[in-house]
Amino acid sequence: MSYRFAVIGCRHGHIRSFIKEMLDKGHTCAGIYDAEDWKLARQCVELYNVPLVDHVEELLVPSVHIIGSSAVNNEKIDIIEACERGGQHIVLDKPAVTDGDGLRRLEAVMERGRIQIGLMLPKRFWGTMTALKREIDAGAIGDIVHLYITSPHKLLPATRDAWHFSKKRNGGVLIDLLIHDMDVLRWLTGKEIVMTQSVMSKTILPEYPDFYDTAAVQVMMDDGTTAQVHADWHTPATNKDGRFSRIVIAGTEGYAEYGVVYDAKQGKNATYARITRGDGDDPDGTFLKPDAETASAVSDFLDRVDGKQGLFTHVDILAASRATIEADESAVIRNRFDFKH
Repeated sequence: MSYRFAVIGCRHGHIRSFIKEMLDKGHTCAGIYDAEDWKLARQCVELYNVPLVDHVEELLVPSVHIIGSSAVNNEKIDIIEACERGGQHIVLDKPAVTDGDGLRRLEAVMERGRIQIGLMLPKRFWGTMTALKREIDAGAIGDIVHLYITSPHKLLPATRDAWHFSKKRNGGVLIDLLIHDMDVLRWLTGKEIVMTQSVMSKTILPEYPDFYDTAAVQVMMDDGTTAQVHADWHTPATNKDGRFSRIVIAGTEGYAEYGVVYDAKQGKNATYARITRGDGDDPDGTFLKPDAETASAVSDFLDRVDGKQGLFTHVDILAASRATIEADESAVIRNRFDFKH
């Protein structure tokens, strides 16, 4: 089925992948709208030859079926509710909500079941990750005991709008970044998160008092599996090597590992996955061949719009969102500037 889609809220470059995938699939863009900042919107209009719209009401009409959004994070729940009223399905750049009130509103929309909501969390669809999960599910490392996930990011503060540094508007480092890893934890283990203990720290940018740059969370799953997830904004601006983005999974019979390395020949990062058991002919472990990628966060969302069973559902979105918000609300906070006199 062919859909007309639009963008409401165009504040992060991740929205480009949504627009491109929708156009590549033969869908038609009705327009792009942003209430405050037209910079990225105009770039997308020129790049994809789609309309720029002056009034959001032009897009919340029955002839537009799907909305994509990379709005300011705390404004996304308003757009979700507007789409529910207008009958549009919506897929969003992460996170969907930034606090407990937003979480309750999101859950209410999902419970009413009038529209499909998608979230652009791509990791569970990557070929390297699906190959790794298949081996884990087949028992290659025995039962999972512990997972360690680290997700450092480049900040590049001069390139970011002021809202990014606002706890209220952005949600903060834990909610903005660790939503990915909370979803990966549930997906890789097949278990639910039942407890978190977290810390956040601030070591840079005193001009933004409530911008924290590092977060770490200890997690307990419902079967007793433990995990530690970490994210920060400290990858150097000139750094090309993504090797610090890693997942290490300890099992009762071996280890599984996912990582990112810089491929100098290709001039870009490349991913790998490895199983290490300590037996067999290869003491350095077995590197896995990535699966062919047959789905994405957007295509899976479109399947649900079409009435098919999706791989990434409302239950998953809500569970990952709840885990990050609960961890954020209970975090122990340390501001290095409070101790400098």
